[in-house]
Amino acid sequence: MRFSRNLCLAAALAAGVAIAQTPAELMNDAAVRAAFDAARRNEPSVVEQQVKICQIPAPPFKEEVRGKELQRLFESLGLHDVRTDAAGNVIGVRPGKAAHPNLVFAAHLDTVFPEGTDVRVTVEGDILKGPGIGDDCRGLAMMLGVIRALNEAHVETPGTITFVADVGEEGLGDLRGMKQLFGETLKGQIDKFISVDGLGLGITNIGVGSNRYRVTFKGPGGHSFGAFGMANPIQAMGRAIAKIDAFEVPTQPKTTFNVGRVGGGTSVNAIPFEAWMEVDMRSSDPASLKAVDTKFNAALQQAVEEENKRWNNRGPVSVSAELVGVRPAGQTPEKSPIVQTALAVSRAMSINETLREGSTDSNVPMNMGIPAITIGGGGGGSGAHSLNESFDVRESWRGTQRAILLAISLAR
Repeated sequence: MRFSRNLCLAAALAAGVAIAQTPAELMNDAAVRAAFDAARRNEPSVVEQQVKICQIPAPPFKEEVRGKELQRLFESLGLHDVRTDAAGNVIGVRPGKAAHPNLVFAAHLDTVFPEGTDVRVTVEGDILKGPGIGDDCRGLAMMLGVIRALNEAHVETPGTITFVADVGEEGLGDLRGMKQLFGETLKGQIDKFISVDGLGLGITNIGVGSNRYRVTFKGPGGHSFGAFGMANPIQAMGRAIAKIDAFEVPTQPKTTFNVGRVGGGTSVNAIPFEAWMEVDMRSSDPASLKAVDTKFNAALQQAVEEENKRWNNRGPVSVSAELVGVRPAGQTPEKSPIVQTALAVSRAMSINETLREGSTDSNVPMNMGIPAITIGGGGGGSGAHSLNESFDVRESWRGTQRAILLAISLAR
């Protein structure tokens, strides 16, 4: 009886050690080493896939064609239950020994560039250039590289890894893919979350929230000479912009505001009947975001009142502000297991990295209290969100290796 108990205890301890292996210890595992070797060996084909993906247009709200390609690639890599949900997220499952913990590993399909943008990629030595080549074509390609390396090395994880190519991360997409994923598609089924977004080897554990408005100023309009003396919607908007520009906001936590787009009017010689602007406000602190939002809405009303008073309420203007985007703020504490594991992975691979803040797909799970981080996809580059965006392939394989070790460490 005692011998049997000792055997059970020894088995339990052995299982506990296996599950509790540190990232540094995992790097000595033969299967993990084989996955690392596969990642480095396959990097040229990962980069080639990155270019092919990037040359499939995926403007805001029109990610379907690129999504279909990711669905095909997920199926070709042997993922299970490959499907597209109601929002357009493409989902595929790599089962582990158990259904949980379920680690979701995601990269986003959409770009910031409008329909009709030339998305051809050029290659100049080690540098790739093209809209979206880093954000987030690198994340999508690296995700595929991780799946391929795990398959080639026959890595079996204790828990399951669910891979997602998601929609709506950029601009007015308003994180709709993540809201669908966590709110309906996989509601209650996600234990941990990794987003791959952008370049380098960064770790983001603070989600910067944002409120986005489209503001419309309206009035009767008229001839610039014959109707002179009427209130002017564009001039009211100018007053509002001046007030916004004068806001004092905290530097810690960093809180920002930006008037990003403006428009309106019909002719240089006509008092406009309408003007509009789009405004973005951000902070990782919900209270600070609420404070600047309150100032913003007050500024709009003050600007209209001043414009109408200036012209004795002749042809008065009005204003309406439509909230077109809300990205929830949140954070995964530095001492949390997922962040400590990510840092341990970096140490094991001799990567010097500090924690960062940003606005990514991880905002949604962070706000819900689900362990989540965002990592870079490796490599270097510049010009994100510009037509001159670039990606430097030198040592980009390190990003894939880091993601492999992190995924294996967390899927347990």
